[in-house]
Amino acid sequence: MSGPLVIVGDSLLDVDVEGTADRLCPDAPVPVVEEQAEHHRPGGAGLAALLAARDGTRVVLITAMGDDPSGRCLEGLLSPSVEIVRLPLRGTTVRKTRVRARGQTLVRIDTGDGRAMGRPGQVASASAFARAADALASASAVLVADYGRGVADLLREPLRGLDVPLVWDPHPRGSLPVPGCALVTPSEAEARGMCEEPYVSPERTARRLVRDLDAEAVAITLGERGAMLARRGGRFGPVPVPHVAAGTDACGAGDRFAAAAALALADGASTEDAVARAVGEATRFVEEGGAAALRLPRPLAESPVPFGPGASAFEVAAAVRAAGGRLIATGGCFDLLHAGHVSLLRRARALGDALVVCVNSDDSIRRLKGPSRPLVSERDRVEVLRALGCVDAVTVFDEDTPSRVIERLCPDVWVKGGDYDERSMPEAEAVRRAGGEVVILPTVPGYSTTGLIAAARAAS
Repeated sequence: MSGPLVIVGDSLLDVDVEGTADRLCPDAPVPVVEEQAEHHRPGGAGLAALLAARDGTRVVLITAMGDDPSGRCLEGLLSPSVEIVRLPLRGTTVRKTRVRARGQTLVRIDTGDGRAMGRPGQVASASAFARAADALASASAVLVADYGRGVADLLREPLRGLDVPLVWDPHPRGSLPVPGCALVTPSEAEARGMCEEPYVSPERTARRLVRDLDAEAVAITLGERGAMLARRGGRFGPVPVPHVAAGTDACGAGDRFAAAAALALADGASTEDAVARAVGEATRFVEEGGAAALRLPRPLAESPVPFGPGASAFEVAAAVRAAGGRLIATGGCFDLLHAGHVSLLRRARALGDALVVCVNSDDSIRRLKGPSRPLVSERDRVEVLRALGCVDAVTVFDEDTPSRVIERLCPDVWVKGGDYDERSMPEAEAVRRAGGEVVILPTVPGYSTTGLIAAARAAS
């Protein structure tokens, strides 16, 4: 993939209230749920974006959010790992609250009436639409997660005629896909509603929808039966699940399917291989507990970890451990901070409750890079990193490797960019001795400090 996966659609806030239900209410025959925990996560297009980002992919989400508590929470959950192009919202951010006991959903309460608003020509939203157009132009693939709240309608014209794969995940309240989609992914119930003729079978409906929607392919998702794929030209056939998932909560499986298919097409997979991969990923997702099993760090403003602004790296580490949280750390020179660095740091922060950045000192960089480096002084590099919202603390080390500071911090996860592997990483053993694990995240193509320096010198 040369460009990001761009996801267009309506995002909402999903909340699971988990508790126990061992008695009935005295004034009505309904269970009394004693709350034990409350978990927040993105829903709709936001969930698809988060799941794709967790695959290590650069993701740009074009969506609408309100400036209300649910919207701010949603943005805080997504922003560490997803680049957001935020369109204006009329009304309040949709919030769906499921009350659950012992893994079973007892009731769902929906609040919020928000719909995306604005037009490309309006001054108030012109900047957001320009950013959306730029994101679509740079995409390696586009996924539309249409939940019927206006985002797909606003961008309908820019979505026509894209020269990259376009996957459309429809919704009963949404609009019909634009013509020419590489893949449309309705559920069986959604396919029934989209097809004008009486429903006979998934095969017949998929083939009819290819014609009616002028799509290259349609994959009707069938739950534990896999999917039925039909392609332009009359080719069709079932795509079975690799094995029957043991899980029972399929919430979010459709988003996982669509995101996996879009990623596969962006990587150059055939439609058949992309749908087979999507069926496998959705099956594993359900087996692992579905969306209800996602446990995300709270946004910084809601973080239960008690450390204040200006806390040292070691104070942050102690606070995270005391609160039972998950400490993430990473390290490097961070000379000429660029978008690749920022993307890595945001994705790293999304893995836990706090992020500490370990920075090579000026002397350390000179020994590693030569007398002409660093270009930016240690003090300034630290100041810039501390200004990033995804960074909780910064510490400087003077050795050639961060092994000593890792042994003091004892991070749960040590993150490095994809140009490393664990065998060539001198600090990997120190991470293991400290009881942590190494996670390698893919780098953003086209960004390199050395390359930037070379380009600047060539232009001078």
